[in-house]
Amino acid sequence: MGRRLSIDTTFLIDLQRERASGGKGPAHGLLQAERGAELCLSTVALGEIAEGFEEPEHPFLVLIRRGHTLLPVDAQVALVWGAMARRLRRTGELIGSNDLWIAATSLRHGLPLVTADAGHFGRIEGLEVVRYR
Repeated sequence: MGRRLSIDTTFLIDLQRERASGGKGPAHGLLQAERGAELCLSTVALGEIAEGFEEPEHPFLVLIRRGHTLLPVDAQVALVWGAMARRLRRTGELIGSNDLWIAATSLRHGLPLVTADAGHFGRIEGLEVVRYR
């Protein structure tokens, strides 16, 4: 098995769009490049992607749940979130709450975060960001 990666919602949105259009794009390219990687997903990112579907058993949502190791928000994630939010607020670089939870989950598990929003997540000290497009 390859390395473990945490996946941001931007990646899932791009993956779904690529699958719907029948084309291959940067999200599929990352999957090819990281063949064998264990893909992990914050439950917050699952909630963000689920917002776009009427049915919780939509085939894409089922695929997401089955194809990723789900990482819940626990006490350690919450403590990481608090420290990150405090630091970013102090420097005037605060990002959205959901993105903070996704980043905190990645940090707590020591995982690089795959995202198209590298500049946004790049503000977070200690977070390894993997840009796929």
